[in-house]
Amino acid sequence: MATEPMAREPEHYTGVEVYRRLLSYSFRYWRVLLLSVLAMSVVAATEAGFAILMRPLMDSGFVERDPSTIRWVPLAIVGIFAVRGVAEFTASYTMKYVGRMVVKLLRGEMFDQLLRMPVHHYDRATSGQLISRLSYNVEQVASAATDSVTILIRDSLTVIGLLAWMLYLNWMLTLAVLLVAPAVAFLVSQVTMRFRRISHRIQRNMGDVTQVAQEVIEGNRVVKIFGGEAYERARFGDIIERNRRLHMRMVFTHAMHMPLVQFVGALAVALIVWLATLEPIMETVTVGTFVSLITALLLLLNPIRRLTNVNQTLQKGIAAGQNIFALLDSESERDKGELRIARARGDIQYRGVHFHYDTDKGPVLRGIDLHVQPGETVALVGRSGSGKTTLVNLLPRFYDPQQGEVLLDGVDVRQYRLADLRNQIAYVGQHVVLFNDTIGRNIAYGSLSEVSDEDIVRAAEAAHAMEFIRALPQGLETPVGDKGVMLSGGQRQRLAIARALLKDAPILILDEATSALDTEAERHIQAALENLMRNRTTLVIAHRLSTVERADRIIVMQGGEIVESGSHSDLIERDGVYARLHRLQFESPGVV
Repeated sequence: MATEPMAREPEHYTGVEVYRRLLSYSFRYWRVLLLSVLAMSVVAATEAGFAILMRPLMDSGFVERDPSTIRWVPLAIVGIFAVRGVAEFTASYTMKYVGRMVVKLLRGEMFDQLLRMPVHHYDRATSGQLISRLSYNVEQVASAATDSVTILIRDSLTVIGLLAWMLYLNWMLTLAVLLVAPAVAFLVSQVTMRFRRISHRIQRNMGDVTQVAQEVIEGNRVVKIFGGEAYERARFGDIIERNRRLHMRMVFTHAMHMPLVQFVGALAVALIVWLATLEPIMETVTVGTFVSLITALLLLLNPIRRLTNVNQTLQKGIAAGQNIFALLDSESERDKGELRIARARGDIQYRGVHFHYDTDKGPVLRGIDLHVQPGETVALVGRSGSGKTTLVNLLPRFYDPQQGEVLLDGVDVRQYRLADLRNQIAYVGQHVVLFNDTIGRNIAYGSLSEVSDEDIVRAAEAAHAMEFIRALPQGLETPVGDKGVMLSGGQRQRLAIARALLKDAPILILDEATSALDTEAERHIQAALENLMRNRTTLVIAHRLSTVERADRIIVMQGGEIVESGSHSDLIERDGVYARLHRLQFESPGVV
C-alpha cells in the first residue's frame, strides 16, 4: 500500500505564501479589482490635492489677497470632496464584491474538499474544528481580502502622494521627518508576530467553542438525564473565558501599539515645526509652503495609523488562511481506478487482509480470508472490537488494507472507479442518517434526478413505510426535522430501508439494523428487510444472534480473526465460540 502523503500543519504556511494564494483568488475578478484600484487612486489623489490647495490659499488668498484665488479655491475644495465621495463609494463597493466572491469560492472549495476527504481524516479531526474553518476562518479571510487590501492600496497611495508633495515643497524637512520611519517599522514587525500567534490561538479556541456547543445540542437528552448541566456549563465557561483572555491580549497589543505609533508621528510633527523655525530655513519657506507642508504631514497621520492598525486584521486573515489552506491541501480519497462497472454480480472476496488504524494500537484485522458468493447472506458476529465493522468498511473503500486485497467479481476494488464501486452497495445501519428535508427527498437521496414519485412510493411500500407516511398531513412532502427528530426510531429505519430499496444495488450491508427497535417495530422492519435482501449479496453485522439465525452462513470473529464459520445449527452443534455466545446472550440478553 502506498504511503499516505504528510498533511501540512497550518503553521507551516508562511504569511507571504498565504497572502499570495488569497490574492490569486481576488485576481480572478481582475476587472472589478482594477476598477477598485483606480477608484482608490482617485481617493489618494484628492487627499494630496487638499494639501496642495493650502499653498495658493495661504500665499495668494490670505497674504496677497488675490480675488481670483479666493473665488476658485473654495470651488476646488467642493469639487475635490465630490469626486472623493464617488471614488470612495466605488472603491468600497467593488472591493467588498471581490471579497464576498473570494469567500464564496473558498467555502465552495472547502465544502468540496470535505466531501472528498477520506474517512480516516474525519476520525482524527473534530467536527467543531472543521465547521469553525468553514464559517469563522473564512470570515477572517474576507476581512483580510477586502478591508485590509483597501487600506493597504488606498492609504499606501495616499502616503506616497503626500510624501511626493512634501518632497517637492522642501526635501530637507521631509527627509528629516523620514528619520522616524525605522522606529515605526520596528514597532509594526514586533506587533505582527504577536498578532499572528494570538490569532492562531483564537481560531483554535473558536473550534473548541463550536465543538462543545455542538455536543450539547446533539446530546441534550443525555445531558439532561445524567444531570450534566453543571459540568457542561463549567466546561463551556472555561473555553469562553480563554476566548475572552485571548481577545483581551489582542486588544492590549493593539491599544499599546496605537499610542506608540501616534507618539512617533507627533515627534515628526514637532521636528518639522522646530526645523521650519530655524533662520536658514525660514528664509526659503513661505507661509503657504509651511501650512501646506504641515497639512500634508497631518494628513499623513491617519493613513499611517490605518496602515499600522490594519496589521491586526491582516494577521488574523493570514492565520485563518493557514487553517483554510491546510484543509484545502489535505489529501483526498484515492480514486485511481479506471475500471467501470454497471452492475456487479456480488461476488466478494477477502484475501489475506491485514488492517490497522494506528500502528501503536496494533492490528484490527489479521489475515482475513473470506469468500461470499453472489446472492449469499453472510452474518458477521462477535464481541465488540472483534473487527466486524472494519471488515465491512473495506468493501466500499472507506479504508484500504495495509496487506492483502478485497475483490469484487474477481477484481481488486482499488481498480474500480470509486463512484462505480460504491454504486454497487446499499447500506442500512443502526443509526439512520436523515437530512433536514422531506420524507420523499430522504428516500430518493442522491438520485433525485433519476427517480419518479411512483418509484419512491413503490420503495416505501416495500419497506412498509407508506402506512405511516399516508397518515401524515403532507405525505411524502412532510419534513423530517433535524436528523429525523420528527419520526420514531422504527419509522426512520423503514425510510433507510426504502432508500436502499430504491437504490437497488446488488450488494447490501446491514449494520445492527434492528437492534434498537421494539418488538412490533422489529416485525415491520424484518418484513421490509426480507424484501430488501432478496436476490442480493448481503453482509449482516449483528450483536443480537436471534436476528442472524436464518443467514446462509455465520462468520464468528474474535481478535481480528475468523475463528468459526458455518450455519446456525452447525455452529450450535460444534459447541464452540458461537455456541457460548449464543448461550450467554439468551441467558443474559444484551450481553454480547
